[in-house]
Amino acid sequence: MDNRQISPGHNTGMTVRKSIGKGKLEPVLFTTFNTVFMICLVIVTLYPFLNTIAVSFNAGNDTIRGGIYLWPRAWTVQNYKAIFASGTIYDAFLVSVARTVLSTVLNIFLTTMLAYTLSRREYVFRQPITVIFVLTMYFSAGLIPSYFLIKDLNLLNSFWVYIFPSMISAFNMIVIRTYIGTIPESLMESAKIDGAGDFKIFMRVVFPLCKPVLATIALFVAVGAWNSWFDAFIYTSSRQHLSTLQYELMKLLSSTMNSNSNPNVAAGVGMDQDSARALVTPLSIRAAITVVASVPILLVYPFMQKYFVVGLNVGSVKE
Repeated sequence: MDNRQISPGHNTGMTVRKSIGKGKLEPVLFTTFNTVFMICLVIVTLYPFLNTIAVSFNAGNDTIRGGIYLWPRAWTVQNYKAIFASGTIYDAFLVSVARTVLSTVLNIFLTTMLAYTLSRREYVFRQPITVIFVLTMYFSAGLIPSYFLIKDLNLLNSFWVYIFPSMISAFNMIVIRTYIGTIPESLMESAKIDGAGDFKIFMRVVFPLCKPVLATIALFVAVGAWNSWFDAFIYTSSRQHLSTLQYELMKLLSSTMNSNSNPNVAAGVGMDQDSARALVTPLSIRAAITVVASVPILLVYPFMQKYFVVGLNVGSVKE
């Protein structure tokens, strides 16, 4: 039997070596797990969109069989020809672009101006007005009163029906007001000492400093305006020249689902109706419509992305 004793210093050395080894192992495990998790997340996120693109370039009769994953099995551009066969799609695209740009610019400027006003502590009506705006987020008069309001304002069958109702957003106002609260008050006081009024302070100090949160809100507003079609259906359906892209795509999808083909497609692409029916189905045309409607926003998003996370996080830190 070995009666030799192990010194306390020896145990301490072993403990230190184990701690060092564990300290080196933990970052490796975390990095490995994080990399695998992010790769899986990217695959899960990208696959539905890549699958939609593949289906959009696949013949409709072949798509019905299923089994389309990341690459078309029967390559065709017939689905896109069906979408662009009607000349109205181009005018509708221009209307949607004009609507999106005007709605975004006016919403950002007016909502930010309102948020700045309600962020000033010296404004005595800031609390009652804020409560009124918050209530509009939870209570609505409904579709019929809204329709009669639009009618009384003479906005029916007018392009401005797309713009005026969306110029102010209560939710966006709260986010921007919260962000303005993070701006040091000393900057505004310095501007006042230099003789600047409230409007100059807003334009020269507040508005430029709100660029991250404004980029985030602009993306929200632009996506909402671009994807909206129901207001075109309710307020301007009798005026073809005011139709939006989303509304035209919705009508195309509806007609395709009802008749399994669009009779106008054959005339537009130089095919007989039976051939068009074989290539264009509700599933394939829906995939093509999704791609056409998504591409413009996907092109804009990279320019906003660097502000997106910062603006959303900082604008929601405190109330």
